[in-house]
Amino acid sequence: MPLIVRELGVQDYHPVWQDMQRFTDQRNEATADECWLLQHPPVFTLGKNGKPEHIRDPGSIPVIQSDRGGQVTYHGPGQIIVYTLLDLKRMNIGVRELVTRIENGVIGLLQDYAVDAGARKDAPGVYVDGRKIAALGLRVRKGCSFHGLALNVDMDLTPFSRINPCGYQGLEVTQLAELADIKDFGAVEQQLLSHLKRQFL
Repeated sequence: MPLIVRELGVQDYHPVWQDMQRFTDQRNEATADECWLLQHPPVFTLGKNGKPEHIRDPGSIPVIQSDRGGQVTYHGPGQIIVYTLLDLKRMNIGVRELVTRIENGVIGLLQDYAVDAGARKDAPGVYVDGRKIAALGLRVRKGCSFHGLALNVDMDLTPFSRINPCGYQGLEVTQLAELADIKDFGAVEQQLLSHLKRQFL
């Protein structure tokens, strides 16, 4: 079954979250899997069991309590969001395996730019020299996933200093633009999609 990719541009967080919930609730065994590619305007999101104290100083940036896993993260322009709406039962994998496959897709993309990255067993995501470059947060309902991945590409990282990223005090973040010469944001998006498709199909 093909994987449908929807390129949504810049979208507010809350309506897209509602659309993901609706898609997941209405899908059945015959529904094709989808990946949604987009960016969000500045927003902090707090996971289902997230602790508000990890948002130290939100300032004027809105804070949204979400139903994904994980703690707090920041989304903003220049960050690639990929929401993975996948039937895990049909793929015959669990959520831990999905996390690993998403991480491997990001690691593969970074290798294209000669950036050596890895994952951590204790804290999902992708790291370069201990600094986080990609965050993951997922929800599984009826055996199907939604939410997904945020990859820092070429953005203002300052808002991360207002939170404990992913609940870790002092965790540093980085982005691809600090590690490699990026000429085309859109090309990075397409390369990432290509790596993720290899993991999902």
